Amino acid sequence: MWQKLLDAYLKSLIRTGALTLTLPDGTTRRFGPGGPDAPDVAVTITDEATLKALATNPQLALGEAYMDQRLTIAGDDLHGLLELVLRNLAHGHERGLAKLQAALRDLTRGIAQRNPAARSKANVAHHYDLSGALYDFFLDEDRQYSCAYFKTPGDSLDQAQRQKKAHIAGKLRLEPGMTVLDIGCGWGGMGLTLARDYGAEVLGVTLSEEQLKVARARAEAAGLSNRVRFELMDYRAVAGQFDRIVSVGMFEHVGAPNFATYFGKVRELLKPEGVALIHTIGRFTPPGSTNPWITRYIFPGGYIPALSETMAAVEKTGLVSTDVEVWRLHYAYTLRHWYDRFMARQDEAVALYDERFVRMWKFYLVASEQTFRFAGQCVFQLQLARDQQAVPLTRDYLYAPGDPGA
Repeated sequence: MWQKLLDAYLKSLIRTGALTLTLPDGTTRRFGPGGPDAPDVAVTITDEATLKALATNPQLALGEAYMDQRLTIAGDDLHGLLELVLRNLAHGHERGLAKLQAALRDLTRGIAQRNPAARSKANVAHHYDLSGALYDFFLDEDRQYSCAYFKTPGDSLDQAQRQKKAHIAGKLRLEPGMTVLDIGCGWGGMGLTLARDYGAEVLGVTLSEEQLKVARARAEAAGLSNRVRFELMDYRAVAGQFDRIVSVGMFEHVGAPNFATYFGKVRELLKPEGVALIHTIGRFTPPGSTNPWITRYIFPGGYIPALSETMAAVEKTGLVSTDVEVWRLHYAYTLRHWYDRFMARQDEAVALYDERFVRMWKFYLVASEQTFRFAGQCVFQLQLARDQQAVPLTRDYLYAPGDPGA
């Protein structure tokens, strides 16, 4: 029964590329037309329970089976398998039970994404309070855990992350002495950069206790504790007003039911002449829901927003959209750097956690990269203000003559 159900699903799904599937009894099936311009991948399923799981809940079961080595890939070609799957999903070929499950996730997403303060803190701890050594395995020297800005595909990761921070600082139109709120400050790199290089007075807030410790230690070591303050605080609890607000890679954790609250708080905290820059992963597609494997293992409570639902929330606050920029393949490049760095130190990662964790992390990094390449994810940068004259009329101020980004 489960074999027939999985056969029917794969026949409907694989219309580009090819998948050779070896079943637990040793028989093989081949799906898809093949061809030179799409992956041709061979996969083995080791047991009947995995066959059932893949037939009934493939978007959750695929990652779990890979983690547990109940599904193996010839040559461990995880990039090829996930490219094959995501390219076909992006073309709308999914049918049957899996499509129904996706529709049900869309209908019930408000429950999964309801993120009051206590739940938000627990969600953040699940991912960001992992060992700091893990992030040292793959991040750049400043621990920027968000999309880098590649002026050319050949830029190094460290260079591209510096370019990202400079691009954001340019959009903020900073002047020495300005007050800046950094919502979701991570390990402090953005706040420290804005204080050190632009003379800002920064308050960074995070819900991660591990990130807070590192950020405070970095500020102390850099001699910037008098100009950068980091606090363990939900953004909804921040009081006062700021010249500038920046938030990089945090909006993905807000959840659609809380969009109006989030942007309402941004407006409340922004001075009348102030500027905010929100940097977030987004989707080219209409609003949807989060992949169940990502929700369970990587980012509980997380959600990648569509621009339509994001801007609908902005419009209700009275904020003015002074600039919206879309970054396309930048995160795919970033994730490939992260994957290569992580794989170069995977033995250390196994020693830190275990082999199952390493396979989980590999699946996360590769699936994320392929989603940016083939399944409609991107990055949105929203420049917002209360006064439409808060920034210049054109983007010329962002680029020096001869800059490849101009």
